[in-house]
Amino acid sequence: MSWMRRPSWWSVLLTVAGALVFVRLGIWQLHRADYKDELLRRYAAAASAPVQDFASAAAHPSQDVYPRVRVQGHYLADRVYLLDNPKHDERGGVEVFAPFQPDHQDRLLLVDLGFLPGNGSGAPPQLTPLPIDTQTLQGLYQPSPGNGLEMGGNALARQAQWPKTTIYLDLGQIAADLHVPLYPRMLALDPDPAAIYVRVHTLDLSSMPPARHRAYAFQWFTFALAAVVIFVVLHRTRRRSNKPRS
Repeated sequence: MSWMRRPSWWSVLLTVAGALVFVRLGIWQLHRADYKDELLRRYAAAASAPVQDFASAAAHPSQDVYPRVRVQGHYLADRVYLLDNPKHDERGGVEVFAPFQPDHQDRLLLVDLGFLPGNGSGAPPQLTPLPIDTQTLQGLYQPSPGNGLEMGGNALARQAQWPKTTIYLDLGQIAADLHVPLYPRMLALDPDPAAIYVRVHTLDLSSMPPARHRAYAFQWFTFALAAVVIFVVLHRTRRRSNKPRS
C-alpha cells in the first residue's frame, strides 16, 4: 500500500505554486544582497578613484556610480543646515551641510562638510564660519542620506534663523527653502586632517543591508520547504493497526 494517499489536483497546484513563489522571492533577496555588496565595493573604490570634472560627471549621472569630482565655486556661507544626531557616536552631534554655487552653473550643490560630535549637553556644536571667497572642493558626488518621516511636516519652513536644523535630509525641501534648484546628489568632501569635521562617509544601507537580504532569503526558502512538508504530512496514509480486536 502506498505511503501517501492520492492528493487532489488543487492541493498539488497550490503547493507547487506556493513553493515556487517562495523560492523565487528567496532568489530575488539573494540577488539584492549581491547587488548591494557590489554597491559597497564600488563606493569603497571611489574614494581612491581619479578625480573627474564636476560638470562632466553631473551631466552624465549613473545610478550605481559614485564619481570623485573636483568643483570650483563659492559657498552660500550664511545658509547652513544641520542634520541632527546622525549615527556617528553615542554622544550625538550634527552632520553639517552647506549650499555651494559652482562656477558658471545655475543650480546649487549641497556639500556635506562632515560630522561635528556633541558634548552630551544637547546644545549644537560651535560652527566655524565658512569662507566666502572662491573655493575648490573635492569629494564624492553621491546620493543624499535619504528622506524620512518628520512628525509635524517641514521643519525648515518654520525656522527663520540660521543654521537650520532637521532630523532628515530632503533635497526638495532644501531647494524650496533656498528658492534655487539643487543638483540631485550632494558632494561629500574628502577627509582633511586640518578640518574640524569628522569625514567618515559610508553608503547608508542601514535600513536594508546585504546581511538582512540574505536572512530574508533564508526565511523564504524555509517557507518553501515548510509548504512541501505540510503537503506531505496532510496526505500521508495512516497506518492501520494489526492488533486484533477483543
